[in-house]
Amino acid sequence: MEDIEKTQNGEVRANVTDNQDDVIAALKAEQETRNVGTLDRKLKSRHVQFMALSGAIGTGLFVGSGQVISLAGPLSAFLAYLITAFNVYCVVHSLGEMATYLPLPGAVPVYASRYVDEALGFVLGWNYWYQLAIGCPIEVTASVVVVDYWPNDIPKAALTTIFFLAMVIINLFPVRIYGEAEFAFGAIKLTTIVGLIILMFITTLGGTPSGDRIGFRYWHDPGPMNEYLETGSLGRFLAFWKVFIQATFSYGGSEMAVLAGGEVENPRRSIPKAIRRVFWRIALFYVLATFLITLCVSSRDPHLLNAIQGSAADATASPFVIAIENGGIKVLPSIINAVILTSAWSAGNSFFYSSTRVLYASALDGKAPKFLRYEKWGVPYACVGATTAISLLCYMNVNNHGADVFFWFSNISAVSTLIVWSSICVTYLRFYYGLRYNGISRDSLPYKSPLQPFMAYFAICFCLIVALFNGYDAFFPGKFSAKTFVPPYVDIPIFTCLFLGYKIIKRTKLVKLSDMDLWSGKAEVDRLEHTWPEVKPRNFWERIWFWIA
Repeated sequence: MEDIEKTQNGEVRANVTDNQDDVIAALKAEQETRNVGTLDRKLKSRHVQFMALSGAIGTGLFVGSGQVISLAGPLSAFLAYLITAFNVYCVVHSLGEMATYLPLPGAVPVYASRYVDEALGFVLGWNYWYQLAIGCPIEVTASVVVVDYWPNDIPKAALTTIFFLAMVIINLFPVRIYGEAEFAFGAIKLTTIVGLIILMFITTLGGTPSGDRIGFRYWHDPGPMNEYLETGSLGRFLAFWKVFIQATFSYGGSEMAVLAGGEVENPRRSIPKAIRRVFWRIALFYVLATFLITLCVSSRDPHLLNAIQGSAADATASPFVIAIENGGIKVLPSIINAVILTSAWSAGNSFFYSSTRVLYASALDGKAPKFLRYEKWGVPYACVGATTAISLLCYMNVNNHGADVFFWFSNISAVSTLIVWSSICVTYLRFYYGLRYNGISRDSLPYKSPLQPFMAYFAICFCLIVALFNGYDAFFPGKFSAKTFVPPYVDIPIFTCLFLGYKIIKRTKLVKLSDMDLWSGKAEVDRLEHTWPEVKPRNFWERIWFWIA
């Protein structure tokens, strides 16, 4: 009997041990694949680079730069774009270091939950999704307005449906199709901007049919800095400060190359490459193009003022088109308007894609309903459906009453870009100090961003100051109204209430450095890293192509 009992006890202990091993193995497997999802890594480096170009370069540069020049003057406009470019540099490199270490799909809210507070991950996921998703109907509406540059009798509802359905259909296909589409549109933008920069340089030297050599004429008259609300130095400073928010919106989307980290081949190599090249291209295009256009178009040009007063969003409000028309060139305005059309639609398409990945990441992290995790053929169809639903707001612009309602919906996200950027840098600082606490040298990381943590601190201060004071003109006598006060500030209390509400209900706490999860999901990427061969150029032409794409 004793032998039987010993045998039975041994078997029980063996079964318990086996069960414990199975549980440990299951937990380890879950830990290794946490937040990884089931999306396919089908995007190549060239897709990621041109996605960022498509998201950041749109109507903000081609049309919005005219409003900046008109309000602030040439020098103020140039400085605003230059300073904001450095802020973007800080944000993108901070996010890039985290995304290269742990490349996950739409990972911004995931990083916030792991390194800062689950409440920040929750609010950042939904706020970021809304900011990106509302960009889809905004760009669809812009596309419809741009078409009005050419005389036509097409109903607005029909044009809206065409642009909207095209956007949805592209995002229903596997991600490789989306990547090729954005690569094509990005190539159009790249070619157009390079051509415009050359043309503006020729124009300022007097190489147009009019033969007018402009030089720095418009920097002397009407002057380098305009006044706003007040006269003298104070008025010039107020005008300079007012255009920072427009410059920020123009650069919005520069971080899209990082949001695709969960679907790009060889992210440890592709993301750093995209960060370095895309930033310098965007900054070069914006800053250099803005500088040249300030030479070619006066901030008091009657064509520019009339277009802005008429709220034009097509080529008539583009300072590039105005410079071309003033130079006596006849054919190019329609071509530029066609490029503006493709830019607006492409930017909306990038917003659509990015919003679905951010929402998918939130669902994987448990901060959004589980049904949003549904995916097939590498496409998160439930998230595509959610973004499609909010994008139906574009039909509000078919009539004037709906357009007023749409104004309020779209402006809820007005300051969201700055809040998201500052949150990204707060998350990076926690990541930075978490690595130090755990004895992980940043020199061992796949990518180490420069000048840290100082760049992250700068970006936080810059974003918060601009966000808090961008609506200052609402407090001047006779200027206060719902339209001047609500859009600049409404997102701040929404963000705060969502953060505090989740924190109180879920009783979350700031993640301690000792409890910070720096490893979940990393093993999967480490395993795949050696399966992606490093492609090297074989000749001079391939070397040029690799530099471009």
